[in-house]
Amino acid sequence: MEIFGIPLQAFLGQLMLGLVNGSFYAMLSLGLAVIFGLLGIVNFAHGALYMMGAYAAWLCLERFGISFWAALVIAPLVVGALGVLVERTMLKHLYKIDPIYGLLLTFGLALIAEGIFRDQFGVSGQQYPVPEALQGATNLGFMVLPNYRGFVIGASLLVCLSTWYVIERTRLGAYLRAGTENPALVQAFGINVPMMVMLTYGAGAGLAALAGVLAAPVIQITPLMGSNLIIIVFAVVVIGGMGSILGSILTGLALGLIEGLTKVFYPEASSIVVFVIMAIVLMIRPAGLFGKEK
Repeated sequence: MEIFGIPLQAFLGQLMLGLVNGSFYAMLSLGLAVIFGLLGIVNFAHGALYMMGAYAAWLCLERFGISFWAALVIAPLVVGALGVLVERTMLKHLYKIDPIYGLLLTFGLALIAEGIFRDQFGVSGQQYPVPEALQGATNLGFMVLPNYRGFVIGASLLVCLSTWYVIERTRLGAYLRAGTENPALVQAFGINVPMMVMLTYGAGAGLAALAGVLAAPVIQITPLMGSNLIIIVFAVVVIGGMGSILGSILTGLALGLIEGLTKVFYPEASSIVVFVIMAIVLMIRPAGLFGKEK
């Protein structure tokens, strides 16, 4: 069976690959949206945090023999703690001034992190094995799906939807939103707003690191893996609407699928299709698809 002259198995395989990429887009853009939506910081260091998560998983395995499953917990905690340190020592001084300063600071931090990792590990890249429990593939009838890629899709959806639920549907999320909009009022109720802000940035950094751990068995781990992806992720956030949690999740998954379909029908345009869509969306709706018009 063929779809537009393309064998069904090849078509569905490329679609599944696009969904895997979309899962990473969704997780990374989710962390960016959380940090921007709640703190107003355009976190250009997000790609570097993603890279650090992948390297943390690799170091856990190579140096300490720590498994992938433990690294899923350890790497986000370590990178999240680093994010907390950055927020307390640098970013906290920038909240009440123009967001461009936060962007410039985090861009500089990203370049520093890339330089350090390039000096320590080189640029050739490292390989991370697929966990033994997730090796092999499952025959779905219409295609053969690698077990690990299926796990990535499921894990990404679980993390994204759980984060959205916590921020939008729980009392903790209400405190976070209120604390960023009117910190003096929330502080009057006895809530430690600076602590909430610090933990929010740490959680966003942890989300980036978690995406890095999940990506480690799929792609080659290099110091530049974050900078190669962050531009696309920023485009995803802009299309979904800056600060929109649900918009980032849905847009990330959708753009991954669109990118996969573009590779089937017009491969030459697959590297620019996201930016073409961004330009169109900005002309029609500058606030993004799910953003709030001012």
